[in-house]
Amino acid sequence: ALAMEVASVLLGHADVSPEHLPCSLSSRQLLWVCLALVFLFVYEAFSRVKLMSANAAHTFFMANPEHMEIQQDIENYKTTAGKVSLIDREAKQHMEDYSAGVRHYDKEEYELAIDFLERALKGYYSEDEDCQIMCEGPQRFEEHEYLEYKAGLYEAIADHYMQVLACKHDCVRELATRSGRISPIENFLPLHYDYLQFAYYRVGDYVKALECAKSYLLFHPDDEDVLENAGYYEGLLEGTMDPDTIKPRKEAKMLLRRHKLESHLLQVAAAGLGYTYTEPNYWNRYGARQDEHRPLHVQQGCFLSLFPSGGPLLYSDVKFVYNSQQLNGTQRVLLDNVISEEQCRELHRVASGIMLAGDGYRGKTSPHTPNERFEGATVLKALKYGYEGRVPLKSARLFYDISEKARRIVESYFMLNSTLYFSYTHLVCRTALSGQQERRNDLSHPIHADNCLLDPEANECWKEPPAYTFRDYSALLYMNADFEGGEFIFTEMDAKTVTASIKPKCGRMISFSSGGENPHGVKAVTKGQRCAVALWFTLDPLYRELERIQADEVIAMLDQEHLGPSEMNINPKDEL
Repeated sequence: ALAMEVASVLLGHADVSPEHLPCSLSSRQLLWVCLALVFLFVYEAFSRVKLMSANAAHTFFMANPEHMEIQQDIENYKTTAGKVSLIDREAKQHMEDYSAGVRHYDKEEYELAIDFLERALKGYYSEDEDCQIMCEGPQRFEEHEYLEYKAGLYEAIADHYMQVLACKHDCVRELATRSGRISPIENFLPLHYDYLQFAYYRVGDYVKALECAKSYLLFHPDDEDVLENAGYYEGLLEGTMDPDTIKPRKEAKMLLRRHKLESHLLQVAAAGLGYTYTEPNYWNRYGARQDEHRPLHVQQGCFLSLFPSGGPLLYSDVKFVYNSQQLNGTQRVLLDNVISEEQCRELHRVASGIMLAGDGYRGKTSPHTPNERFEGATVLKALKYGYEGRVPLKSARLFYDISEKARRIVESYFMLNSTLYFSYTHLVCRTALSGQQERRNDLSHPIHADNCLLDPEANECWKEPPAYTFRDYSALLYMNADFEGGEFIFTEMDAKTVTASIKPKCGRMISFSSGGENPHGVKAVTKGQRCAVALWFTLDPLYRELERIQADEVIAMLDQEHLGPSEMNINPKDEL
């Protein structure tokens, strides 16, 4: 009570003066009490500011999941603050409910998943009404913002109406886009019904399951998986009720009908008013349900592989270790003996002569963690040093040759129908810094995907800049094993659940597709130095690695000088 009275006096929250306190205190005692309370108040204020800062950082990170420094700051705060629930200040409630529903679905908590997904649908349609209303205001038609544009009354009315209509039509994209993001969650609204149809089936509500399946088929009437599921649900209901009496949900039918009408009006107006309008694919089926039930028909147990793999390895000394299924994922392969022990040692000698701290990381010597030093070098730099005599030319050439060998293996194993080009090739070593390894709780390289921005909270990977969206396949070829830690790991989309862990060693190569289906990272290197050749590939020749093209020219020149034109050893697919 005394403390509260003193605090009230100090903070001006009560009309109490020190002489009216419930007991007598000497001046020195009063001073110490006041100082203690001031410090307590400052500590409490500081704690609240820290929480507010953490919430702000969390909000920023939800919109920028590629920002590794913010992610590490949040993890550090959680470690010091204990169990704390951070708030995304810009979260859209219907998207939060959807994400929660998907999380419960993934845990096979189907009743909870249904509750959240139904709540998400209700919120979605409510937000859609608000979005439609907000489009009724003034519009800006940027194509007509120039001095020569003069519209009559009817033209101005038509322009305004078309802008309102386009705004309303785009509500589908707006409601599927998280705050701060550019790209929407693909197939967002139909996915609600896709998750629900299976969740209702699992809890035994076949009427709701069929209703949701039919609602999904409004958007994708040719989806074979859901068509077969709907047929199976109808079979379960035979004898108890007529399945034809179960219709798609009214709100889904009305929204889709309105959406198609908007599209038709926009295309007619574009033709009449002389401007170009391209209808976006709002219901892209690339955004399929990411779970083990998606490629299954519920009445069957057969797995339909979406990607071919298992082509020839081309080299007799290369040893197959694990495929995608054994690595608990898709488009993954683990190989050994891609290079020999002698080649590993030679490559390591080259690395020590050409690597530069921070190379490949915009000069940052510790780009992912302050507890390790990163050094790197490119193929072109190795060849340049070899040509100048700073490292043995034969050793520099080895870097080029083994990267080409890796490219050919990846292209063949995944049975790609088009040429696989280098997007970036980097020899990188990460070294544990002495005196900084105790109580480490960070990763050497945080969990990420190679061609999209991983967003664990939303269970999404956003294929947009600054991600390298053109990358299609990745590979890591390891050079040594004499270090501690540094295991390569695959995780689920939550960036926490580890699905496979790989211990590097000389000649071992892990390769995988670069998308959100393969989140991965590297555990902390706590002792020694871990070296590898990192390779990223693209199927798009427009994004070929410029330094690789220059390296090809150097190799062609060297072959002409030393071997003669008839013995050139350049891959014709990589020629200019």
